[in-house]
Amino acid sequence: MRAIQVVTLDGPRSVQLVEVDEPTPGDGQVLIEVHAAGVTFPEVLLSRGMYQLKPPPPFLLGSEVAGVVRSAPADAPVQVGDRVAALCWFGGFADTALSTPDMVFPLPDGVAFATGAALPINYLTAHFALSRRARLAAGETVLVHGAAGGVGTATIQYARALGATAIAVASSDDKAALATTAGAQHTVHSDGFLDAVKELTGGRGVDVVVDPVGGDRFTDSLRSLAPEGRLLVIGFVGGEIPTVKVNRLLLNNTSVDGVAWGEFALRRPGYLQQQWDEIEPLVAAGELAAPIGHQLPLEEAAEALALMDERRAVGKVVLTVRED
Repeated sequence: MRAIQVVTLDGPRSVQLVEVDEPTPGDGQVLIEVHAAGVTFPEVLLSRGMYQLKPPPPFLLGSEVAGVVRSAPADAPVQVGDRVAALCWFGGFADTALSTPDMVFPLPDGVAFATGAALPINYLTAHFALSRRARLAAGETVLVHGAAGGVGTATIQYARALGATAIAVASSDDKAALATTAGAQHTVHSDGFLDAVKELTGGRGVDVVVDPVGGDRFTDSLRSLAPEGRLLVIGFVGGEIPTVKVNRLLLNNTSVDGVAWGEFALRRPGYLQQQWDEIEPLVAAGELAAPIGHQLPLEEAAEALALMDERRAVGKVVLTVRED
């Protein structure tokens, strides 16, 4: 079968399309015929050996897919022929991929495979961030950095579904337009976002900041919080890992909360399925659907990864493995 392999740790453009044996499912594994695969930032890091997991090359990339079940254990929640979205962590950029029953989710009828492949990581992260870590309530206000990225658009849509107001931070008109399409009620430019947020909120600030960027925006993100506000740290695509002066937290009763969804979920059997059960009605209703900015064939995986690495991606990046 075809697959995308990391042969040397020289970055996104060094990955290769190779022919490898189709995986054989073991006990308790689900084999999926992949139709589409989502591209995520950890795959960029993996291509350089910079992710927290450091498999030795050669290894196959691809952490989230959508497709059709080819084989599954008898007691699995999905069976042969079912349309599914799934997490597989490695090996998803391929014609077939393996997962386990707890990480395979029924895909509602009418939801395209490309849309399904964009769901697992970003939308389960958004669910964990807003529902569990931020304890977001209807009527609150959420400021979303990286609003045109996959986590950003997922967070905007899920915040709206929970009855919150979403303010998107974007660095260009194109990205602001995408965030608006995703459902943001307001957009502000990344330069000077603090003053814009204060104006939008009448000086109060926002209840929650979602930050997958880090870097030099962090201090102004803290300053943009209302009393008892929560800043969610999701990642550092901006490169620099910021530090916190805790007196800022003390003065306004604010908090900085880590959002390590994968670490949390993998230690709690059944949690992923619980999350999916909560978001699936919103997926079926079309309220949660990633704006797909770039859809490339499997053969162009290197370019897909480069789009993310060079911050040229607007919306979710998806690889098409088979036509629907």
